[in-house]
Amino acid sequence: MTAAADSHDLIRVQGARENNLKDVSVELPKRRLTVFTGVSGSGKSSLVFGTIAAESQRMINETYSAFVQGFMPSLARPDVDVLEGLTTAIIVDQERMGANARSTVGTVTDANAMLRILFSRLGRPHIGSPQAFSFNIPSVTGRGAITVGGKTESREFAQLGGMCPRCEGMGSVSDIDLTQLFDDSKSLAEGAITIPGYTADGWAVRIIGSSGFVPSDKPIREFTERERQDFLYKEPVKVKIEGINMTYEGLVPKVQKSMLSKDVDAMQPHIRAFVERAVAFATCPECGGTRLSEGARSSKIAGISIADACAMQITDLSDWVRGLDEPTVGPLLKNLQHLLDSFVDIGLGYLSLDRPSGTLSGGEAQRTKMIRHLGSSLTDVTYVFDEPTVGLHPHDIQRMNELLLQLRDKGNTVLVVEHKPEAIAIADHVVDLGPHAGSAGGEVVFTGTVDELRSSGTLTGRHLDDRAHLKETVRAPKGALEVRGASEHNLQGVDVDIPLGVLVVVTGVAGSGKSSLIHGSVAPREGVVSVDQGAIRGSRRSNPATYTGMLEPIRKAFAKANGVKPALFSANSEGACPNCNGAGVIFTDLGVMAGVSTVCEVCEGKRFDESVLEYRLGGRDISEVLAMPVTEAEEFFAGGEAKLPAAHAILQRLSDVGLGYLTIGQPLTTLSGGERQRLRLATHMAEKGGVYVLDEPTTGLHLADVEQLLGLLDRLVDGGKSVIVIEHHQAVMAHADWIIDLGPGAGHDGGRLVFEGTPADLVAARSTLTGEHLARYVGA
Repeated sequence: MTAAADSHDLIRVQGARENNLKDVSVELPKRRLTVFTGVSGSGKSSLVFGTIAAESQRMINETYSAFVQGFMPSLARPDVDVLEGLTTAIIVDQERMGANARSTVGTVTDANAMLRILFSRLGRPHIGSPQAFSFNIPSVTGRGAITVGGKTESREFAQLGGMCPRCEGMGSVSDIDLTQLFDDSKSLAEGAITIPGYTADGWAVRIIGSSGFVPSDKPIREFTERERQDFLYKEPVKVKIEGINMTYEGLVPKVQKSMLSKDVDAMQPHIRAFVERAVAFATCPECGGTRLSEGARSSKIAGISIADACAMQITDLSDWVRGLDEPTVGPLLKNLQHLLDSFVDIGLGYLSLDRPSGTLSGGEAQRTKMIRHLGSSLTDVTYVFDEPTVGLHPHDIQRMNELLLQLRDKGNTVLVVEHKPEAIAIADHVVDLGPHAGSAGGEVVFTGTVDELRSSGTLTGRHLDDRAHLKETVRAPKGALEVRGASEHNLQGVDVDIPLGVLVVVTGVAGSGKSSLIHGSVAPREGVVSVDQGAIRGSRRSNPATYTGMLEPIRKAFAKANGVKPALFSANSEGACPNCNGAGVIFTDLGVMAGVSTVCEVCEGKRFDESVLEYRLGGRDISEVLAMPVTEAEEFFAGGEAKLPAAHAILQRLSDVGLGYLTIGQPLTTLSGGERQRLRLATHMAEKGGVYVLDEPTTGLHLADVEQLLGLLDRLVDGGKSVIVIEHHQAVMAHADWIIDLGPGAGHDGGRLVFEGTPADLVAARSTLTGEHLARYVGA
C-alpha cells in the first residue's frame, strides 16, 4: 500500500497574476526537469522566479526568529491564489557576484578554505593554523583580559594571519591623486571638496567643518601643516556636532573605506568615473598581487606555495592535487579533488582560484554558484535556473545538460528558464508561455513533452527545429581594424585584421579569449560603441522613458502645450502625487515582518498629482502617455498635435530591437535580462560611432526573435556601420559575413586564432570545434 506522503508529487499553481501573468494555473511534476519556454517578456520569470521561488523563500524566511528576520530582505507574498507542494527553492541566477574586492573564485566556493587546511597540515616549513594562509586575516598581537578559575588575568595574545601587511590583502596598492579630491583655491564652505556626494551644505562636509580640527572658511591652500594633516589623514576620533555624537576621520582614509574597498565594476557610473580619475592602482610590490604575507608564501607542498596553487589554471591545479599521495589528509584531498573536477566538468577549468569574483560574466557566475550545489547532500530541493547555457559554446552545452540531469537524478526538482533547443531537448516536462510578450502574453499555451511541443503549433513549437542557412553571398569589407600582438589575459600574441563595413562574428568555446580580444583591443578605440552584458542600474522609479532620455522632450512638449513648467510632468519632482511621492505605491515597513507594498489610493498608481492630470497633449494626460506600449506611443508622437520627432526617433529604435510591447513607463526592475540588453542597444543606436561591438545579443531571446535580431544587425551594416558580435548562437554565425574563431580550448589551451574567413569556408574546413557544430547545425 502506498503511503499518503508519497502522493505529493506535484507543485500546483493556481491563479498566478504576478506582473503580466493572467490567472495562470499549472501543475509541475516533482523530481523531474521542467523547462519553461516562450518569447522574452512572456511571463516565464514572473511564474518561476516571481511566484514559485519567491513564495518558497518567503515561507522559509518566516521560520526564522523575528530577530533574524529583521536582518533579511522583506519579501511580499506573490499575487497568486493557491501554491501547493512547494519544496525549498534554491535560485541559481545570472546576477553578477558581490561587489566585495576581497571575494575571489576560491573564497566563494570553499576551495580556498580546503587549500588553507591542506597547507596548514602539509606545508613546510609549518607556519601555523589555516588562518596563517588567509589573506583576509591580519597578524595581530596585544594584551587581553582572560578569566581562569574565577580570576581575571591580563595576558598577551598573538594571532598569525596570512594577510599581506602592505596592501591589507587586496593585492594592489592605490595612489590617490589629491588634486581630484578638492579644489585648494576654495574653502569648505565654498564647496572645495569635489568627491561625489560631498556638497558644501551636506552632512559629510559639515562634520569636517564643525569638528574643530579644520577651518571651514579658509581656502585649503592656506591651511597650516597641522590642519592639512588633520584634514587629509587624521585617525577616526569622536566629536560632538550640534549635540550629536559623530566620528571625524581624515578625507583619504574615508575615501579608501567608502569607495576603494568595493569592486570598481559594481559601482554606480558617476562614482566609478571619479575612482578611475582619482585613483591609480598598482600591483602590491611586497606580495606581488598574491594578497598573502611572506610567511604564507614561504610554506610549500612539493615546491608549490598556496599563492602558486591559487594562481594556477584550475585544470592544472586539479592535476597537481591528484598527484598528492598523503593518507593523513585523504578525505580532504578527495573533497578538494571533487570540487576542482566540478569546475572542469562545468566548463570553468580555465579560471584560477585567485580570480576576483566580480570579474566573472553572468554565465560564469551562474555556473560557479552551481558548483556549490553539485556536492550538496540535500535532496528533494527545487533548483531554479535562469538560462544556464548563457555564454556557453554548443560544445559546452552538452556538459551543462548532464549536470542538470545529475541534479534531477539525486531526487531534486529542477526548473529551468531556457531558449536554446539543445537545452529544451532534455526536458521531462515543458511549460510554454505566451502567445506573445507583455500584455499579449502571460498565459500557458502548452504543457507536455518535447515531442508534443514540436507538434503543438505554438510559437516555440513551430520554431524549435528552425535551422539557419549559410548566406549565398557575403558583403565585401571596406577596410580593416588591425590588432597586433594582443596578449591580454590568456591571449597569446594574437594578430588579426577585423573587416569593417560587414557583420563579423567572433566565436570560440567559453574562456577561449573572445572578450579579452574584443573588449581589450577593439572596444577602447575611438568611434567604437560597446554594448556589453552589464546590468542596467536604476531604481524602482526608472523606466524606459527615463533611461532613454525620451521623457525630457515629452515633458517639455506637455509644458509648452499647456503653458506651465516641465517639472510638473515629472513624478520625481513637482508633479508627484503627495501621498506616494510619485512612486505609485505605498511601501509599508512592518518592522521585523515582511514589508507590504500597496497601490496608492490617491493617484491609483498613476504617480502624478491630480491637478497635473488635467493638462493634456493630443488628448492624453502624462500618465496615459506613460502607460502606452512603445508601438502605440510611436504612432501617437508621429503626427498631429502630439508630433514630437525627438521622442518618435527613440520609440522607433525601441521597436527595431523588438521592444514594441513594453509600456514606456514600466519600471526597469521588472524587465528581463534580454529586455534590458536590447534597451541598452536601442539607446546606443543613436550614437555616432561607426563600429558597434555587441556581446551575446541573443541572450534571453526566443528562437522566433533571433530572426528579428538578424534583421536589425543587417540594417545597421547596410546603414554604413561595422558590427562585431561575440556570439555562440549558430544562427548568428551562419548569418555572418566573416567569422573569427578563437581556441582551440579555454584558458592557456586557448587564446590563439584558429580560423578566420567566411562561414561557408568554416563549415567546409570543419577544422575547429565551432566548424563541426556549425556544419551539423546547417545540415552540411
